[in-house]
Amino acid sequence: MITLTDIYNKFNGNLYKEKGGRWMPITEGYCKEFDLDLKFGKMGEKFTEEVFEGKSLVETKTERDIWKTTGNLAFEIRYKGQPSGVSTTGSHIWIHLLAYNDEILGGFIFKVPKLKLMLKQAIKDNRAKMVMGGDDNMSQIILMPMNDLKEFYKAAI
Repeated sequence: MITLTDIYNKFNGNLYKEKGGRWMPITEGYCKEFDLDLKFGKMGEKFTEEVFEGKSLVETKTERDIWKTTGNLAFEIRYKGQPSGVSTTGSHIWIHLLAYNDEILGGFIFKVPKLKLMLKQAIKDNRAKMVMGGDDNMSQIILMPMNDLKEFYKAAI
């Protein structure tokens, strides 16, 4: 793979980029930072490719309107007393979309093993709660506050 640093060196540092209507010289330091950013970006592209090209099993759940007022994500773990949802998925990736007024506004993407750990830890720490809900209150659901997701991501490192 040819890096921006390689190109910079080939042209003896005589590279410029347009910035705010002005041509600015590209420095060697910029090249090194860009190459690192590019490598990191490629990791994200590879992950996305695997998801969209079917190389990863994906489960998608869509939250309807209520998340907007409660601030919670709902994860089903049992239905009629039997494991279901997050508990039984065979997927590698869990996509949790947020809809409001029949429009998808955004969402979250989780690796399933990390999601399961997050939910268990959130219950243990009393940051999430288990409730009955769904059709005829037949589903056991973990309600996870979206504001607590940042704590999960900090701990996932």
